[in-house]
Amino acid sequence: MHDRFVLLKRNHELNDEQAFLLDGWCKNYPELGLAYQQKEAFFQIYEAQTKEEAAALFVEWQRNLTPEITDAYADLVKAWNNWESYICNYFDHKITNAYTESLNNLIRVTNRLGRGYSFEALRAKILFSEGIYKLEQKKPKFKRRKIMSFSRSTSISWVDDTHQSDNSKDGLPVKPINYGVDMIKLTEILERDGL
Repeated sequence: MHDRFVLLKRNHELNDEQAFLLDGWCKNYPELGLAYQQKEAFFQIYEAQTKEEAAALFVEWQRNLTPEITDAYADLVKAWNNWESYICNYFDHKITNAYTESLNNLIRVTNRLGRGYSFEALRAKILFSEGIYKLEQKKPKFKRRKIMSFSRSTSISWVDDTHQSDNSKDGLPVKPINYGVDMIKLTEILERDGL
């Protein structure tokens, strides 16, 4: 009953028992084995370094689809063909829209629980709430320099001055990257304040 989860796992994540189960399934049901191999081959596309390499890997992956399993991957092929340029943008920026999809799902769940909130009101609350954005936090770098310190006994000692920040370019502060709403903070706010 739970063997299907073995098929969902990546090949390199399987332990010995799971690999044995998978091998049994693939030998007894060759089409299932082909489908699993194609699933693993599709993940190889996302290990490409450039969008051109990814597009070439997809063409090769699609060429290797056999008639027995083509229908199982029809939606995936259609999605790639419709959204290829957007999907391949991942290779320029290495950021997916999973965060946005998760946020949309949270809005839908909250909408269902609220029974009557308009989607626009929920969206506005989430988009314009303060303090819930996920920003890339860069650790500031400090210049260490020695300064002289005088005590009453006129002895001179040296201390490190670590207050001089070096995380800006040309004296201007570096702008942090905004990755959107932080899901954990948003959930806490929605649970605490409601809508």
